[in-house]
Amino acid sequence: MEQILWTGRAYYSLEHCQLYGTAGGMRVESVIAGIYEGNIYRVDYRLHTNPQWETQYLELQSRYGDRWENIVLKSDTRDSRTLNGQPAPQFDGCLDVDIPLTPFTNTLPIRRLDLREGEEQLISIIYLDLIAGEIRPVQQKYRRISEYVYHYENVPNDFEADIQVNAEGLVVDYPGLFVRKVP
Repeated sequence: MEQILWTGRAYYSLEHCQLYGTAGGMRVESVIAGIYEGNIYRVDYRLHTNPQWETQYLELQSRYGDRWENIVLKSDTRDSRTLNGQPAPQFDGCLDVDIPLTPFTNTLPIRRLDLREGEEQLISIIYLDLIAGEIRPVQQKYRRISEYVYHYENVPNDFEADIQVNAEGLVVDYPGLFVRKVP
């Protein structure tokens, strides 16, 4: 088990993330607490990947102000998803999830794509904006700049950043958003 502590700069948060490697992939358990626009929020999530780092399962409970959400995303097959037990064809082909309140979800495509320096890939992901209360498919682009730096673009809203990672692909510094604390 590996434990990580991230501080959120823009979302004024603290995240305690625990990673468990298994024969079937990776299991993640995490708790995030913070404040944004005067509202305190909390997110508890559990995520499972297969050995290729494709998201197989996400269970998430969140509270933002007085709004509660419970979300369960499952992968029925490589290309088919369910949301809270209902077919979700809008997410077909999305192999990754992105929760903007955590840098961990950037690790999923970084590890899955395994890009060489100079390579880039446009991907479709499930974007869980818990502050806005929206879940939607979006496109993102990852380009490996160097051994430990990836250029990230969230295509629909023109957000870009150069994310520094460690040898395991875990975010060390996400400028303006997150920084990993020791350990």
